[in-house]
Amino acid sequence: MEKKRSSFSGKLGFVLAAAGSAVGLGNLWRFPYLAAKYGGGIFLLVYLLLAVTFGFTLMIAEIALGRRTGLSAIGAFKKLNSKYTFIGYLASLVPIIILPYYSVIGGWVIKYFAAFISGQAGAAAQDGYFEGFIAKTGEPVLWLAIFILATAVVVYCGVEKGIEKVSKALMPLLIILTLGIAIYSVTLPGAGAGVVYYLKPNFKQFSITTVVAAMGQLFYSMSLAMGIMITYGSYMRKDVNLEKSVSQIEIFDTGIAFLAGLMIVPAVFVFNGGDASAINAGPGLMFITLPKVFASMPIGTVIGALFFILVLFAALTSAISLMETVVSIVCDKLRWSRQLSTIVVTLFTLAVALPSSLGFGAWSGIQPLGMSFLDFFDFISNSVLMPIVAMLTCIFIGFVVKPKEVIDEVKLNSPFRREKVFVIMIKYIAPICIIIILVSSILNALGIISI
Repeated sequence: MEKKRSSFSGKLGFVLAAAGSAVGLGNLWRFPYLAAKYGGGIFLLVYLLLAVTFGFTLMIAEIALGRRTGLSAIGAFKKLNSKYTFIGYLASLVPIIILPYYSVIGGWVIKYFAAFISGQAGAAAQDGYFEGFIAKTGEPVLWLAIFILATAVVVYCGVEKGIEKVSKALMPLLIILTLGIAIYSVTLPGAGAGVVYYLKPNFKQFSITTVVAAMGQLFYSMSLAMGIMITYGSYMRKDVNLEKSVSQIEIFDTGIAFLAGLMIVPAVFVFNGGDASAINAGPGLMFITLPKVFASMPIGTVIGALFFILVLFAALTSAISLMETVVSIVCDKLRWSRQLSTIVVTLFTLAVALPSSLGFGAWSGIQPLGMSFLDFFDFISNSVLMPIVAMLTCIFIGFVVKPKEVIDEVKLNSPFRREKVFVIMIKYIAPICIIIILVSSILNALGIISI
């Protein structure tokens, strides 16, 4: 047991670490796909409005809970009201489920980065390359193990010397790379139409589905309802302005997502002759479409290598926050040292990640609920557990411990400018929004609707 809980050195360390957690693969492949599918500019506008209301409310609530109690999710809920400790357990399940399959995708990113820097960009752009790679047994597991090990080294080193130090280095690099590739993308011949589509709101394309899709993306993008922000909040010093920090995290997260769209949508527009529907979802965009786009560019090998190192940085910062949350839970519950907890969590993650990796090859015949292992774990964590945890958290703060618990924490060193918005959102609007996300996510996964 540590005599004193670890903490970030100050506001900058906290903001960059929390922003690093929020900025992940969801920003770099899911956001551009959804923006392209739901009308570009109108999706952006809806997303931005939700970020400053819905997203802000959930994030400030979770960070305040962590800082107020000085504990990770299980301990935080227990300390405030022991009858609701179960919410902490549910929240803790989310990173335990996500980290293994997220690490599988992280391994794929390392593989593609290695392919681009070793002169195999042309091969990576060929039809069947991605499917052939993930169907193998040994190689995907090797890249997976490398990704997990890189994540574990940072977590092993601790909050200030590990997570904060790496976040301070990677986040500025991530911003510079995203901005650089976005500028290159929008200056490609014929990219203008893609830029206009992405930036100009077309209100004729607005629908309730646009709102649901934007809400879902915001929900997953900001590392909410998985114990991460509670854990990071527990490392936040009392003299740091909480409201301002949350606003800055939102700016980082939304800014990177915006630049990712500017980086990808115009480039794919050029490659597909202005067809927005050709921007396919998930791994298809990252590992099939984009390598073809890079192969068609004059200096595509260089741009592709830069892109995949950018994605790797984003994947690592998110994986670090996921592992840190699990390690923090183990430290708090079992009173183990950080080092022992990290080693055990690393071995557990590697073991649990194997089905998600082998599910595209040797174990492809096993399909829970008709899905691959990776898709199944993603469905359980993202579409079921996260909305439930978020809804229970809103009810807990809104009606059990009351919003004052959060408000008092925010007001420790500054006024709470958005206090009225927070109270209305946490008690009434956010729970309704989350129910909509939960229902629509399940219906989407079952193929009843398409989001």
